[in-house]
Amino acid sequence: MEELDIVKLTRYVNDNIVVFHQNRIKHIQTLSLKKILKRKNPYLFRGKNILTAQDLIKPILDAYLSSQEETIFGDFLEELAIFVCGEVFGGFKSAAEGIDLEFTRKNIRYLVSIKSGPNWGNSSQIQRMKSNFKQAQKILGSSIKEAQVTFVNGCCYGQDGKPNKGDYWKICGQAFWELISGNERLYIEIIEPLGHKAKEKNDAFYIEYTRILNCFTLEFGKEFCDNGIINWKKLVEYNSKNKR
Repeated sequence: MEELDIVKLTRYVNDNIVVFHQNRIKHIQTLSLKKILKRKNPYLFRGKNILTAQDLIKPILDAYLSSQEETIFGDFLEELAIFVCGEVFGGFKSAAEGIDLEFTRKNIRYLVSIKSGPNWGNSSQIQRMKSNFKQAQKILGSSIKEAQVTFVNGCCYGQDGKPNKGDYWKICGQAFWELISGNERLYIEIIEPLGHKAKEKNDAFYIEYTRILNCFTLEFGKEFCDNGIINWKKLVEYNSKNKR
């Protein structure tokens, strides 16, 4: 076990968080109004008595971007966890399907599926993860010399009051970062470098966000408003009418 170099960790975060911000801007630039309108429930907005184009477009855009940012930032956290574990325990990205991290600590081989937070999937997705664990054990069994193999669903934030799930462990938040680093304070220490230049990057994103919001509002007015009034019939038909 090697002690984690916080200076090196900070450098890694600073270098790689840029990709997260670049992907946020890149993603919003590829959006189309009609793409996000297809994904949302027009009946809900009618039921909320929304009367202006921007009041309809903004929550749709915000919800879509929030979902995409969770995915983009989740990828960053996964790579960060692999980096940290690599520095301390020689951990690495596993070749087994569905296994994000593989490492040995105190003669236990850990096979880890990394998720952003604890509430990440439905029953079928969890079953798929468990199946991946079993398959990994079959594939890696002959090459693993340790007496014990432990499967972990590692969550980068949050808590789980009952981590022992029987055939795997669900380890979240502080406990997860401590497991892969040996540092019980790491979950706090990574917060500081994440904020470096965040305002600068968010300002750049906000400029693009407001541009897209204004463009989408104008486009919606042209496509789905009659004399400034939302044409709900036309919107519902676009969203839900059968194609023939």
